[in-house]
Amino acid sequence: MLETILPEGLSVVETREDVPDATLFPEEEPVVARAVEKRRAEFTTVRHCARRAMAELGLPPAPLVPGERGAPRWPSGVVGSMTHCAGYRAAVVGRASEFRSVGVDAEPHDALPEGVLDTVALPTERERLAALRRERPEVHWDRLLFSAKESVYKAWFPLTGRWLDFEEADLVFGPGPGSAGTFEARLLVPGHTTSGDPLTGFAGRWRVEAGLVCTAIAVLAPVRSTPPAPRADRPSSAPTTTPPKP
Repeated sequence: MLETILPEGLSVVETREDVPDATLFPEEEPVVARAVEKRRAEFTTVRHCARRAMAELGLPPAPLVPGERGAPRWPSGVVGSMTHCAGYRAAVVGRASEFRSVGVDAEPHDALPEGVLDTVALPTERERLAALRRERPEVHWDRLLFSAKESVYKAWFPLTGRWLDFEEADLVFGPGPGSAGTFEARLLVPGHTTSGDPLTGFAGRWRVEAGLVCTAIAVLAPVRSTPPAPRADRPSSAPTTTPPKP
């Protein structure tokens, strides 16, 4: 599901059922010490997926303890996102040298409970969803909007360290062939990354299949330019060989 809507370079591990022999790090145990079995199982399995995804990138296993606003604390040099819903757990991991942020979400492909759409959608979004329902009634666009806004927040928070309400992003969907497509998220609040770069929106992709709605956003890291070699006609103390790529 998620691997088909994410760029290369990210490691994706998904499962349709909980992993009975999955274990937690001691740092993670207190988070679910008093949780019901269902909550403990999904918490443990999704971290099992994340550590498998890290291993696929050659990264060592590490505890993934929820931090501020519940966002997982990833090891230095790692970005990632986790999601779980009924019958599905998944984790996506990448190197911070290649990606600045990742946000993914999965939901059951079903209509939102009554009244929820009014709390998560702007009036303009509800109008666009009505038009999409007339064109593609087989897609639960309300649930797709909810999932996409979850992915927007998961991509936003690691970059800014700030909360983002549902009504602070305006989403436009681009239906693609079959049961997949794209979406654009325009941020309605001033946004800057923790490094000071302006942040105005995100581009994402979606897919509906096997009873699930999946959405994903991947923000690429800036491309580092190679420093120019010293001119041959003037002395320089710098080495004349091309430095290795970082």
